[in-house]
Amino acid sequence: MPAVTVDNILALPRLRHVDPAVERDRPVVSITTAPSGLEGEGFPVRRAFAGVSLAALDPFVHMDQMGEVEYAPGEPKGTPWHPHRGFETVTYMIDGIFEHHDSNGGGGLITNGDTQWMTAGRGILHIERPPEYLVASGGLFHGFQLWVNLPRRLKFAPPRYQDIRASAVSLVASPDGGALLRIIAGEVDGFRGPGITHTPIALLHVTLAAGASVTIPWPRHFNALVYALGGFGAVGAGRHPLRYGQLAVFGAGDAITVSASKQQESRSPNFDVLVLGGEPIREPVAMYGPFVMNTKAEVLQAFEDYQKGILGTIPAEHAVVPHGSVRGQASADEMTAGGTDQPAAG
Repeated sequence: MPAVTVDNILALPRLRHVDPAVERDRPVVSITTAPSGLEGEGFPVRRAFAGVSLAALDPFVHMDQMGEVEYAPGEPKGTPWHPHRGFETVTYMIDGIFEHHDSNGGGGLITNGDTQWMTAGRGILHIERPPEYLVASGGLFHGFQLWVNLPRRLKFAPPRYQDIRASAVSLVASPDGGALLRIIAGEVDGFRGPGITHTPIALLHVTLAAGASVTIPWPRHFNALVYALGGFGAVGAGRHPLRYGQLAVFGAGDAITVSASKQQESRSPNFDVLVLGGEPIREPVAMYGPFVMNTKAEVLQAFEDYQKGILGTIPAEHAVVPHGSVRGQASADEMTAGGTDQPAAG
């Protein structure tokens, strides 16, 4: 799990010590285990937020851990062209390479700590897939995609694309140097990540050495979530066990504590977690397939607008996708098959 690493963590700026007598450690409200599934053209995912209420997740609505999987030659898969409206997608690659194109002219390759931040806003089409040379060779694939909701006033904001390179991520060490924090977006203890967000959030990838612990100052008006990407550890002052593929939801407080078990498996010698939270929007959420709106009527309008081409068109040079299929003509019935609460491929 390389993402972004440093030769000497002790040379990094450090978080301040959190005084438990003054700043309350957030209690753990729930721990859930993400079920496995398939996404897009069939790549494996873990549904990180399954079983958690939208009220607890707000302002987030969906997150998939993609992989971790070692593909044989010819096996790597992606998503076909598909639309979005009303929210932002954040795709972070830890291992492997993903290629992105959208109808607004955004796109590029991300790998090993890079992030693609796409604001769908009023509407956009996009595709995500491994490059053809990686399909031919196979290889390791691991990352995640997060959906960040937009408030009603920004649902129709102009689409926007941010290409955040690993070298731009803010790197901070825990006070004792036992944990590396990569701040992708938002501000933590005065350290700011490069991601520009419509909705106030903070997003970190934290790696803890075996036996290490870190207490992260956290804004009181944000919610707080920790998802284990790999390894074993515990969360909260009460040291609630947390392992690979599990999500912890925290209650109110001033700080988040994460600890790594002293014994880790050889495949994951460290405890890797995503730490995320944001300012709740507290608006109704109507989510059908690839659209996140406030009402069912707005979702139906999004389907109609998609079919009319209002959300964008596939650029001619990218119109044909792998396996010879052309995306862009699916009906609303086809796209909503499977229920009202099933997000489509990111």
